[in-house]
This record gives sequence, structure tokens and C-alpha cells, in this order.
Amino acid sequence: MNLLSRRRLLQTLAGATALASTRRLSALPTLESGSREKLQLFRYRDVKLTGGPLKAQFDRIHASYLAVNEDSLLKEFRVRAGLPAPGEYPGGWYDRDGFAPGHCFGQLISALARFSEATGDEATRAKTERLVDGFAATIGPDGFCYPNQKAATNFPAYTYDKYVVGLLDAHQFAGVSSALQVLDRATRGAVRYLPPRALDRQFEASPTAPDDESYTLGENCFYAYEVSGEAQYLDMAKRYLLDKTYFDPLSRGQNVLPHRHAYSHCNALSSAARAYLDLGDVKYLRTIENAWDMIVTGQQFASGGWGPNEAFVEPGQGKLGESLTSTHAHFETPCGSYAHLKLARYLLRFTGQAAYGDGLERVLYNTVLGAKDPSPDGHFFYYSDYHPSTRKVYFPDRWPCCAGTLPQVVADYAISAYFHGPDGIYVNLYTPTEVSWSAGNRPVKLIQTTSYPESGSSELTVELPAPAEFTIYLRVPGWLQSGARISVNEKSVSVSAQAGTFAAVRRVWRNHDTLQISLPFSFRTEAIDDQHSQTVALMRGPLMMVALEPQITFTSGAREWTPALKPVPFAAQTFEMPGSLARICFAPFYNVGDQSYTAYVEKT
Repeated sequence: MNLLSRRRLLQTLAGATALASTRRLSALPTLESGSREKLQLFRYRDVKLTGGPLKAQFDRIHASYLAVNEDSLLKEFRVRAGLPAPGEYPGGWYDRDGFAPGHCFGQLISALARFSEATGDEATRAKTERLVDGFAATIGPDGFCYPNQKAATNFPAYTYDKYVVGLLDAHQFAGVSSALQVLDRATRGAVRYLPPRALDRQFEASPTAPDDESYTLGENCFYAYEVSGEAQYLDMAKRYLLDKTYFDPLSRGQNVLPHRHAYSHCNALSSAARAYLDLGDVKYLRTIENAWDMIVTGQQFASGGWGPNEAFVEPGQGKLGESLTSTHAHFETPCGSYAHLKLARYLLRFTGQAAYGDGLERVLYNTVLGAKDPSPDGHFFYYSDYHPSTRKVYFPDRWPCCAGTLPQVVADYAISAYFHGPDGIYVNLYTPTEVSWSAGNRPVKLIQTTSYPESGSSELTVELPAPAEFTIYLRVPGWLQSGARISVNEKSVSVSAQAGTFAAVRRVWRNHDTLQISLPFSFRTEAIDDQHSQTVALMRGPLMMVALEPQITFTSGAREWTPALKPVPFAAQTFEMPGSLARICFAPFYNVGDQSYTAYVEKT
């Protein structure tokens, strides 16, 4: 959702009611989507985070959303339905007269369902079920499912899209048996307010809902078809693909990203990914591959974030450099991270290429992991700020759109860590974890022990009841400037470990075998764009290092001054320049708290 150009909307749309009466199929889809996946996702329950900064944030965000008051979330739904409505309104965008009433309700159900399966926590599962049941009780006889008429007319597609993913996730991951029936009822009421096809607000926005995001509906409609087998969802998925103005030109290599709303149009690429998965049209694979390349080569800050002022920029015009001093809104952090990490996972599944894991890692560590935790009164970290001498702050309005994507992206950390292929397991993230699967008919557990990204090494221990042959693939990051070192049971092994690939270690594994990898971290600088080649960010491995105050200027290139940086004792991945008049210190963006920092420094 673009907060910069939101407008009050006037009336509802009609003309799509035939969708609700489409006959249910007798069987689930028989799509051969597996043939289009080189790698596959694990389920949330298969991967456990066991330590490190990802686990710490995962636990904090889980606890924060588990504590959210259910009556508050349901209050306006119940008021509209004439039911008892205890509790207080949450405030901000979510309220009855807020910017987008009830906008993230479905996302909160989705996140809780994912946390439920990831942790096995019964309280989280039960909360998910209560929210579904509470929502179901408010749906009108005609299927009206929005909290009020304003929500139905301001952002009907955006809000419905969140219901779809929430109810499907509740069914899939929290075992809420009623969720599919609730989705059918909500769909019957929602279709009256949806446009008949995807409308690209860049060129043909709805006159009644000009800032709605119908072009993101495809992904979750495909998901609904996969889970339910109902023909109406497949029909909706196809009709809400933004082909003419977006996917078709991208598939031909035409860069149509500039000036589009960055988050929602990156998110829409997941609809193209799902279309490739379910329909098999290679056009959609070309679309997401080309768009990814356009984003990482012409849109990205050193953090991996993109979209200053929530818009893609014209590449090659110095717009990223100009944005450093013209705005404090450089990356819509939880929302953009959610879209980016989702797209990276789709591309990993379809191609098996490690570069997409590199992109996932960069955005995860340098953006959402550095987000401030939600405040008790409903304020959220919205934008990553790369302006000189700045601080991390909360968005002024309570319960903005990032309140919905934050718990979803954090709940997904575990399924970003590993993938499985036909002959083994792919290690994508180096983080303390346990993952379980079967090699043939034998259960296998892989336990990863590491302090990454505080250090560049990790050890994986195999647990299995009898020897089994399979391959462990290790992502060798493209940022490496010296070779990775790989050992089995502390003895070096000779395997191809080229930067930017997965190194394959295949053998007959036995219980308690260990696999070690060392990824030497080193400093490098990255210019913000070609037009501002002296404006650079300091990188160390995957980490964007920011200069803590005072603001600094270097008088030589990175090769001259980075060797002088010395580790600060008892401060992970933190370095200082000894002997300087003012203490010059660099730390990873994700470790910065309330102190002032500068992401880009000037070389003179």
C-alpha cells in the first residue's frame, strides 16, 4: 500500500458475482508443478531455529503478536455485524475511521498459523482458530466480510487478498478445519467489490479504488486452488495476472519498473511465480528472472533494499544517490523484505541457483533483522533510512501496513534456511538450526551450530539411525573474496566451491558425521550508483556496515583505509579506526539500536 498517494474512495464495483457460484471440483488439481521445481520447500515444522539473531527476533515477534488483543482485532467486524464488541480499537490505520480499516487482519491469522506450526505451540494454534471463528461469526448472510463499508470500498482487493492467505494458512498450518468454508463464504461477499481483472494503477487504476492492489491477487488465488480444488479460484488467479502492462514486457526484457509502487509490484511478481508453477508457461519464469536482475542491478542499496519513497527509480540516472539527502524513506522494510524473500525462494525453487540465496541473505540481514520491535501501543518500524546522520524511528501512525508483513516475514525465516532436492539437502542460510527429513526411508536430522554472521564458519552434524548416501549442498556466497574451506569430520575435502554456487558434498553419511565450512569475511565498498561513485557503503561479507557518529569522510580508497579497522572487543562485527581524532566506528545495520548512524560515506 502506498501511503504517499492514498485517497478516499467513493463506491463499490460489481460484475463478478458469477465467481461465487462456480461449481466445486470433485478432486484436487492434478497439476504437474513438481516438474518445474528443482528444489522444494520444507514445512515450517521441519526446521527449528535454535539460536542466533534470527531466533532472537523470531521469539520476540512471536511473543508480541501472541499478546495482541483478539477483541480489539475483531471489534469493528463485530460492531458492523451487530454482535457484542468488547475491547478497544487498536488505533491508527486499522480503526473504523482509519486509513485502511482491518487491513492486516488476514495477515495476522497467517503469521500466527505459521508460528503455530513452526513452534508447535498450542496457545498460538488456539489463538489462530479463535480469530478464524470470530471472523466467521461476523460474515453476513450475503457473504459481506469487510469490517465496514469503508474497508470494502477503499481497498477491497488488498483486504480480501489478506483474508485468503490467512484462512489458507490457518487450514494448512494450524489445522483449522473450518477455514476453507469461511474462505468460500468470504469470497462470495468479496467478489462484488473486486474489479473483473487486474488493474494496474500505474495506467488504468479503478476510478473507485485507485490505490487498490488487485494485481497482487493472483498468487493467493492460485494457492486457494491448490488447496481447495475449487475452479473459481483458478479462474480468479488467471484473471488477476497483470500481463499486458507488466508481466509481458518484463518477460521480453523491457524494464517497466521505474515509477511503479515498489513493494506491491515486487509482491505481484510472486503471482507470476505461482502462474509458472501451476500453469507451466515459461513466460512467467522469464518475467521473474528478468525483474530480479533489474532490481538487483539498478534499484538496490547496499542493504539489498530498494524503492526510495516507495517507488522504483530510473536506473542509470543517479536517483539512488540523490535520494540519500532528499528523503528518509528508503526501503519499506517489513513489506519489501516479505516480497523480496518470497521472490527469492520461488527463484531458488525453480532454478537452484545460489545467487538468489545471496540476495535473500543480503536483504534479511540488512533490513528486516534490523527493524525495531513493535511498541506496546502499536507503533511499527516502517522505513529503513540511509540519510546521513540518522536514527531508526517508528512510523508516526499506529498499525500501518508493515504491521501485517512483519510477523509473516519473520515466521518465514526457518523455511528460508534449507531446501531439499532429489538427491539431498541445500543449506541456504548459516544460522543455528535443526532440520529433519528422510533420505530414502531413513529419517535424518541435520544440526547446524554457528555464530554466523558474527563469524564466517559453521558446523553441521548428521544424526541418522543407519548409514545413508545423500548430498549436502552448501551455499558458497558470491561476496567471497577468498576461497571457502570445507571439511568433513575435521578433514579437508576437495570439492568445487566456487563463489556464487552450491558446493556439493556427497558421501555415505554416518551418525554424528560433521561437515564444516569456513567463509572468510572481508571488507569491500559498494558505490550507491555510477553517478555517485565516491558515495560508498562499507560491506563485510553479507553485512552492510554503518558508521556510528561522528559522520566521517575518507581521503583514500577502501584498500588504504579498511586494513586499519580493528575489531572492538566484546562487540560482534564492530570495528574502529585507531588513532583518529574522533572515534570512527562501524557496526552492522542490524546491530544498531538508538544511536545515530550513517549508511554511506564520502571518499574524497
